[in-house]
Amino acid sequence: MTSSSKPIRWWPLTAILILAALGLFVISFMDAGHRQDRVFFTALVIVVTLFLSVLWLLLLSRMRWRRRLGTLVVLILAISLALMLFPFKGFDGDLVPIFEWRWRAEPTTFRHASENTATTNTDYPQFLGPARNAVVTGIQLETDWETHPPQLIWRQPIGAGWSSFAVVGNSAITQEQAGDLEKVVCYELTTGAVKWSHEDQARFNAAPAGLGPRATPTISGDRVYTLGATGILNCLALETGDLLWTQSIFEEHSIPPPPWGGSTSPLLFGELVIVSAGGAVAYHAETGERVWKGHTANTAYSSAVLATLAGTEQIVLFSKALITAHEPMSGELLWQQPWEPEQYTEAVAQPLPLSDDQILFSTSYGVGAKLYELSRNSSGEFDVSVVWETLHLKAKFTTIIHYEGYLYGLDDGIFTCVDPADGTRQWKQGRYGHGQTLRVSDVLLVLSESGDVALVAPDPSGYKEYGRFAAVKGKTWNTPALAGDYLLVRNDREAACYQLPTRKTN
Repeated sequence: MTSSSKPIRWWPLTAILILAALGLFVISFMDAGHRQDRVFFTALVIVVTLFLSVLWLLLLSRMRWRRRLGTLVVLILAISLALMLFPFKGFDGDLVPIFEWRWRAEPTTFRHASENTATTNTDYPQFLGPARNAVVTGIQLETDWETHPPQLIWRQPIGAGWSSFAVVGNSAITQEQAGDLEKVVCYELTTGAVKWSHEDQARFNAAPAGLGPRATPTISGDRVYTLGATGILNCLALETGDLLWTQSIFEEHSIPPPPWGGSTSPLLFGELVIVSAGGAVAYHAETGERVWKGHTANTAYSSAVLATLAGTEQIVLFSKALITAHEPMSGELLWQQPWEPEQYTEAVAQPLPLSDDQILFSTSYGVGAKLYELSRNSSGEFDVSVVWETLHLKAKFTTIIHYEGYLYGLDDGIFTCVDPADGTRQWKQGRYGHGQTLRVSDVLLVLSESGDVALVAPDPSGYKEYGRFAAVKGKTWNTPALAGDYLLVRNDREAACYQLPTRKTN
């Protein structure tokens, strides 16, 4: 009997599939350190299973060679057709590949019938709001969105990028990519119409981070300060967008852009504008001249924070493997603290001062959060100690909120509440992916990675979501902006403005 007439040998393929299923089952329950590890091992199992299945087909199946080759050709054609119909569009925050229908509808433009929509507008002039802490006060949001739903004011396509909006008056300013041009664009808050734009010849694209600028503009007085992904620091006129001065901060310090692009939103302190380029750097806000360069560190993704700790005002910068604090006017190093140097710990989430002498830091990738306490010793130097550390609060992109004695944030994409006294978890519920969070007076506004906006109660006794709506479509890493009752949301494809229902304050 020839090999071609023997029955097909199915048991090797069956064994391969059983082992693959067993591997996926184990991965789903294993302690892999962080979710990205599970994604990696899952992808590895799938690739190895496909490879072994092809080996079985060609070497062990006993099929006639014509059938073997025909089956292989069909498999290749099926995979090729699938990739044609669902092309690869990057990765989400857990590094899961994103495949989208090729003929997916592009964002369309919508305008509210009235361009004179009333609003209780207040400014949102920089990254994470007026105080740069993801907190908006002076407005009470209605929590019954079924009876009082948010109203869409405008929606329109936008250039690629992960910048948010900064808002002063009727000017809403963001950054985006248009071909080989990196743009700063000023829109009318109430209509979405373009007021002005500034263009630089620059383009940054890196997987999985994607295309376009990352940082959020900062508005101060009659000026706008922006940092592009390739390191172009601009000062523009607020009313016209005219260029007042510019610096290329990475070129100036002879360093390349960080792997995922420059993303530190400029911090204004008096006459200084502070960003990260191999450590904290301060420029004169009026002239653009460099004033000081701080301690050398990896270029940060997390933006500089102004905090008063142990009675001393300081600029805190959270970089990969290192935390530094500088005296704001001189750049003198006040203290430094290592941060998990042996692990892959890209620092993106903002440091969170909790009290006059405590500050919280958190990263994803299986690391978690640490609360530090600062004091001054007899020689006047800073002593830094760890109060507690926990794996229950792994902030990747999001900002952690401190409200009425508890911490709220996304722990690797799942909403959680943690007691800051000892780092113990109160609850963990609500999958939002790697999105963003704002506190609006007594409620939490959560923008999910998929583009949904949800209203969540900051309640340590349990998770409660009041309501949600689909604001934009697609991967959304950009922080929302709330100017009064106007909510601005965007991603790398579209931007939208919603008017949120409010309730009267007593």
